[in-house]
This record gives sequence, structure tokens and C-alpha cells, in this order.
Amino acid sequence: MGSQPLPEPVTDAGREGLAALLARPEHAVVALDFDGTLAEIVTDPERARAHPGAVPALARLAPHLASVAVVTGRPAGAAVRHGGFAGVPGLERLVVLGHYGAERWDAVTGTVRAPAPHPGVASVRAELPGVLDASGTWQGTWTEDKGRAIAVHTRRATDPQAAFEALRAPLAALAERHGLIVEPGRFVLELRPPGVDKGVALAGYLRETGARAVLYAGDDLGDVAAFAAVEELRGEGVAGTLVCSGSAEVTVLAERADLVVDGPSGVVELLTALADKLG
Repeated sequence: MGSQPLPEPVTDAGREGLAALLARPEHAVVALDFDGTLAEIVTDPERARAHPGAVPALARLAPHLASVAVVTGRPAGAAVRHGGFAGVPGLERLVVLGHYGAERWDAVTGTVRAPAPHPGVASVRAELPGVLDASGTWQGTWTEDKGRAIAVHTRRATDPQAAFEALRAPLAALAERHGLIVEPGRFVLELRPPGVDKGVALAGYLRETGARAVLYAGDDLGDVAAFAAVEELRGEGVAGTLVCSGSAEVTVLAERADLVVDGPSGVVELLTALADKLG
């Protein structure tokens, strides 16, 4: 069986970033979102699992790199379970930055580090059922309690987009009353603390590792901040490649990505091609 061909970024910056990663992988980080990037989007997030080829590809790739980071809105422990990342030979340099960086799981220790939850989350948890009931759009919605955040999914509703739009204002008001913000995604509105996002998490981790090159892959609106962080770090001399795990539901990332691949299967093909190149 031949090597997986490595797709070429369409921008100069993306090509420079990929070339820097391949030239000095020991100073590079590959960072990835989870849902929609390493795992297919499913109606029930509890049933999401990493693409079957994701962990094998990462286990081949990671030993060549400074680190692999999974940057996700999920709790770090949940991402580890759904990804199947724990105890995998080759993934000793894997880090999961969960809850947009508020939590951190390191493969080398197998433990999660996290601060105390924001008090507003408990208040939102108590008030949310009444807000959904008053909105008249609660039927078909599903609430996911992430511990440090609360997400309201509309994918199961009769008209997911209509329910999503109808809930924007009341959920924004609820979040504001308790010092939280609303992060929109693919048929999901997440109420979470301010001051943490994937861009802050990614930039902090890259500075911590001293990385000189980064490849970041994401699929949703929450990944825009990470894209922006990579774009800013390019100005500081860090080579970067931005990859969109493409979908018909969100197009904003594709418009600013250096490379667009076909969903999680395309991400796995890219990771496999990188491992082939570096192996």
C-alpha cells in the first residue's frame, strides 16, 4: 500500500506553515477540535466517537511532534473517553484542553486539572427549564449539562434553525443575568463563562511549548477564535496552517482556511498523510 498523498494548502501562508511543520516537526504542534473534526456530528453528543482512523493516525504522527492538542468545548474527561485517547502507545504527548481551555488533561499523567466552576452556571442550570418553557420552542430541544457550561441543542427540533433563532435572545438574556456568554455552534447555543475561548487556549499552549509551527483543524464557529489566534501568531514568527473540516452547515471557516478537507474522514486522511511524510 502506497503513502497517503498530502493535500496542498491553497494559500502561501498555509504552504509555508505546512513546510515548516515538515521541516522541523519536533518544534510543531498539531491541534484539533473534536466534534465535527475528529468525530462526526451526531444528534446525541454522548454518542459521538472519534473517527475509527483518528487515534491510529495520531499515534503514528504524535511521536514526531512537540505535541498533539485536542481543543474542545467538551469537558476534558469526556473528550478523552469519547476519543479513546487514554493509554494509547504513541500518544504520550497528547494534551486535551477542555471547556475551551478551562480544563486540561495530559496523557503523561492521565489526570484533569481544572479551576472551580463559575457560579453563574449553577444559576443558569436552575433557571433554564423555565426559560425554555416560556419561549414556546422547547419541544425537540435537548439540554447538555457540561458541568462548567450548559448547551441547548436544537438539532432534534422539527425546524432546527427556527428553534435556534428563537432561543438566541432569551438565552442571551439568561446568560447575561448570571455573568455568562452564549457561544453559538451547529444547532447549539452554549452558555459558558467569558474570558475563555479556543484562541486563548491554543495561543497559551503554543507559547508554553515554544512551538514554531502549528496546524489547527476545526469545523464550527467556536473554532474562529483559534483561527484568529493562529493568524496573529503568524505575525510573531510562528508558521501556521489552518484546516477546515468542511460541512454544509458552517462555511465561515472554509472562507478563511488554508486547506479544506471533507469532514472527519478528510482530517484523518490529512493526519495519515503527515504521518507517512514524517515516518
